[in-house]
Amino acid sequence: MPRRLMHTTGAAEAPLRAALRELRTKLGVPDAFPAAVLAEAERAAREPRLPEADATDLPLFTIDPPLSPDLDQAMHLARRGTGREGAGGGGAGRGSGRGGYRVHYAIADVAAFVTPGGALDSEAHRRVQTLYFPDSRTPLHPPVLSEAAASLLPDRTVPALLWRIDLDAEGRTVATDLRRALVRSRARLDYATAQRRIDAGTAEEPLALLKEIGLLREARERERGGISLDVPEQEITPRDGGYVLDYRAPLPAEGWNAQISLLTGMEAADLMTAAGTGVLRTLPTAPDGAVARLRRSATALGIDWPHHVSYADVIRSLDPHDSRHAAFLQECTTLLRGAGYSVFTGGELPVPAIHAAVAHEYTHCTAPLRRLVDRYTGELCAAICAGQGVPEWVLAALEDLPREMAEGARRAHTVERECVDIVEAALLAGRIGEVFDGFVVDVKDDEPAVGTVQLRDPAVVAKLRGDEALPLGERLRVRLTRAAPGGEKVLFTPA
Repeated sequence: MPRRLMHTTGAAEAPLRAALRELRTKLGVPDAFPAAVLAEAERAAREPRLPEADATDLPLFTIDPPLSPDLDQAMHLARRGTGREGAGGGGAGRGSGRGGYRVHYAIADVAAFVTPGGALDSEAHRRVQTLYFPDSRTPLHPPVLSEAAASLLPDRTVPALLWRIDLDAEGRTVATDLRRALVRSRARLDYATAQRRIDAGTAEEPLALLKEIGLLREARERERGGISLDVPEQEITPRDGGYVLDYRAPLPAEGWNAQISLLTGMEAADLMTAAGTGVLRTLPTAPDGAVARLRRSATALGIDWPHHVSYADVIRSLDPHDSRHAAFLQECTTLLRGAGYSVFTGGELPVPAIHAAVAHEYTHCTAPLRRLVDRYTGELCAAICAGQGVPEWVLAALEDLPREMAEGARRAHTVERECVDIVEAALLAGRIGEVFDGFVVDVKDDEPAVGTVQLRDPAVVAKLRGDEALPLGERLRVRLTRAAPGGEKVLFTPA
């Protein structure tokens, strides 16, 4: 599911880059892996546990941002019944049928490199997930694995968990299977290249089908009441001694690609719920207060949201190329912060079991190079499809996984929140004393003179502190009194 994406460039000594370095120090973000972890990673890279099955004849390809080194997923798409579906595979998957489409989705097999209880495993449980900053990232696994030996880079034979998902002509699942296999990606594409080839009609069928299948899966998403956020990336660029904010709207190919990942996460959840043991990614329906706050943000940004229109419908009406809509989509990610992980055994599902945004049972299983829980869900599904018992090391870890992932999510949220504050302070630096048009989107229950203001231009959300109760849900002229890294990085007062 989406997070706020921020990217900045500029010299290492620039104020924004310096503030981000200070943030990493303040938060205790590790800047290096311990020697024992690096040594174990080097050994594992040389001698991974390789599967017997060989699917290197399947011409997989990857689609990722242009600079991504940790490639978790590779795919191959085909029409069924044409004889060009690629590797078949047996196993104890579910369903059958002909016609429609066949999706092969290879996921990096991190368990082929990480030994349970070893130094690598312990470090992964300490880090939990890759942390993203506007100017860098702190990886879950050492680069010798995440950017090399375990990454699905082109023209390299690597171990993978190979999903095979058969769809009917309307994009509904009719069969699912998963097995370990050696795979070999043939091409490394970025989103812009993939989009250009699809639009020009020059894409070969496996890539061209990404649009066809992606659109069908988007239709199935609407049908079941799900919603995907096309969150634009924030680009913070140095200019004229300060910084400016632009938004990069996601390409359609990014949404189609995300639908393949969502499909796999839903199928993994179905496998685990049928088996009675697993880990679900759950999200309750957003509370009325959170939706009300989001409605106030829409008003502040000049976005029409009639009361009879659902959240899903207003999201689908937005144009991420419009800066106001882009800013609102960034705020919509706040509704996902109630998401968590729920372990179940003995066939009794958690309550809630469904992820409200997906509108179906769902789990994380497609990014094991960047997220700890995906290694465990992959192992669970592989064991189920092979008709084997779940490995003891997986069962032993299940009880603590939700707590570990929750702690990792809190750390990632803190990083995101602090980065947003630092970026907004950089954008507003030099404008102390200026007056802006704002909208009061939130007020503290126990401190009615303290709240949150949303500006329309620039689209900043910041703390507002007055001498008397703030007018919740009303427009207000506000004065910028602080814009610098610190306890209150950006602060406004009523003008």
